[in-house]
Amino acid sequence: MTVTVERGARAVGKQPRTGPRRPRPHTSYALFLLPGVLTFLVVVVVPFLMNTGVSFTEWSGIGSPKWTGLANYRELTHDSEFWASFRHSLFMVVAMAVVPTVVGLVLAAALFDYIGKHFGTKIAAVLRACFYLPQVLPIAVAGIVWSWILAPDNGALNALLKTIGLGSWQQDWLGDPDIALYSVMGVMVWVQIGFPLVVFMAGLQRVDPQLYEAAELDGAGWWRRFWHITLPQIRPEISVVLTWCTIAALKVFGAVYVLTKGGPGGATDVPSYFSFTTFFEKTQVGYGAAISTVLTVIILLLSLVGLRFQTRAEDTEEGVRA
Repeated sequence: MTVTVERGARAVGKQPRTGPRRPRPHTSYALFLLPGVLTFLVVVVVPFLMNTGVSFTEWSGIGSPKWTGLANYRELTHDSEFWASFRHSLFMVVAMAVVPTVVGLVLAAALFDYIGKHFGTKIAAVLRACFYLPQVLPIAVAGIVWSWILAPDNGALNALLKTIGLGSWQQDWLGDPDIALYSVMGVMVWVQIGFPLVVFMAGLQRVDPQLYEAAELDGAGWWRRFWHITLPQIRPEISVVLTWCTIAALKVFGAVYVLTKGGPGGATDVPSYFSFTTFFEKTQVGYGAAISTVLTVIILLLSLVGLRFQTRAEDTEEGVRA
């Protein structure tokens, strides 16, 4: 009882601290996030809202806009050029998301599980860097180089075909409406393939090596190890790559601008380039804003779906580990 009274007396007589108070954790975090939030508002949110407002008007970029409501969006639903450009963007999704993901996954597994073990990690690292090199190049530089390679008269590809006796295969790769889109797709596969490869190889670093060793001791070949170990273990990375590359494919602009400018005859036009030409060449600012707004909404929805699948894949992986 005496001890309790003494402690209470000490507590009552205890003087409060006079030094500065420590900031709460969430307050300090908010201070660090504030510059990024402000930058996001100024660079992304405000321009998007302004663009959305312009999409409800008829405006040539000079003078005062005229309010037209949903007229631009109603016109967009019946615009065959827009739907053609959107179909072309689906081809770009195949070239920039589907094919690079599949090929990058196989290459990453081969470099990690076969070449790294039999030829050394340095050889695997050099090959990985070679595949990733097109990602480092500016798209304008890569586009100019490929326009030289695919030139109809003195291009390197046609010259090579002629040299090896396949002169009948020579084509106007970027000028023929029937094959121009496939030529651009081939270039984008070359550009994009390094990103999935690097992400998948990073994901394979966290896979327990004992799984591969046990499967190899049981007589499983490379393909069975790839199908039953590699694929299930890197589902989150696959979701990230597919989402990221699909978004990049939907908003692709630089390659189309440098290689074909949407031609010939709109054969390689995509929504981003279609919006650009509507803005600056046709000076239909309101209509171009409607195109870009629709494209932005599609990308946002796709991002949400991708995040949902990624979260589900991570939850599934955690459940398997538990």
